[in-house]
Amino acid sequence: MEKIFVKTPMKTYPIVFEEDFLALADMVIQQNLSGRKMCILADKNTAELYGQSVLSQLEKVASAVYFYDFPAGEMFKNLESIYHFYRFFQENHFDRKTVIFALGGGVCGDMAGFAAATYLRGIPFVQIPTTLLSQVDSSVGGKTGVDFNGTKNSIGAFYQPEFVYINTKTLETLPEREFAAGMAEVIKYGCILSNAFFTFLKEKKEDIKNMNHSVLCEMIRQCCLFKADVVSKDEKESGLREILNFGHTIGHGIETKMDFQLLHGECVALGMLAVLELGRNRKDVTKQQLEEVKNLLQYFKLPLFVKYNSVKAIYEQLFLDKKVKENKIGFVLPKGIGEVYTTSNVQKQEILNAIEFVVKA
Repeated sequence: MEKIFVKTPMKTYPIVFEEDFLALADMVIQQNLSGRKMCILADKNTAELYGQSVLSQLEKVASAVYFYDFPAGEMFKNLESIYHFYRFFQENHFDRKTVIFALGGGVCGDMAGFAAATYLRGIPFVQIPTTLLSQVDSSVGGKTGVDFNGTKNSIGAFYQPEFVYINTKTLETLPEREFAAGMAEVIKYGCILSNAFFTFLKEKKEDIKNMNHSVLCEMIRQCCLFKADVVSKDEKESGLREILNFGHTIGHGIETKMDFQLLHGECVALGMLAVLELGRNRKDVTKQQLEEVKNLLQYFKLPLFVKYNSVKAIYEQLFLDKKVKENKIGFVLPKGIGEVYTTSNVQKQEILNAIEFVVKA
């Protein structure tokens, strides 16, 4: 059983890498969580694929196992869904020792984590990410929350899981578009932290696309190492962790204004291209570097632009972002590939030009 540890002031916990769910019961025992009520939260798609496999494992170590499924999709990532979670928890007399298992992608993990963080002022939860995006990014680090009033992730909490259980074989059932969306977050790590990792992705892109299992596992493990290192140094995004938002500011603006018609990772890809163009105009990024990222995103069939009728509306949406301070938008900007810096010293026209690079009327 291979493990990576995330060490934060809140807690230290393992990320486990497996090729099935057969070690899940053992992990529950190792983390001293056995003998309790347990509840699997999953969207209806994931519940159908993996619900029974996870349920059969937890039944070995729980006093009772409950199952709650909900509609899939970002449009259900809201307080109304959380309300229904709370009702279910209350009706079944969940207490502070009850363990919540988030089985699914980023939406499920964010919502289950937020519900766990806030019910009875905090109950334990476990991340079981089943999408590439959630395995390399959203399940690690303790960010939880929901969208509110047209703004992405504006209500939430930092709340770390007891452990993260990654079954890499779940990627075999992932739709191609969902896999591509996860690759945007993978490519992000190369852009912000490691030119060597970016080169690895370029060299292994065919193996990755063809789902070569050993290459996929190496890629996911490296992303988790990157994320664990950053989170360990800055748990609550007061400094270094902000770099993980590369591409997300403009990406979230596009995602929200387009009513979540695009997947989160697709919008991150657009946001990354936008800030790379901004960096090119600042002479921090060469045209060749921009083209390299663009070509890799295109290889995985991620969008390079989107049709939308108002750049101004997306620009105004950015001011609802969590990273706005004193009415200034915080940006993570590139210095070549593998290095970034944070700044709020970005002019309006620079931002508009960056958005126009990926948003076409």
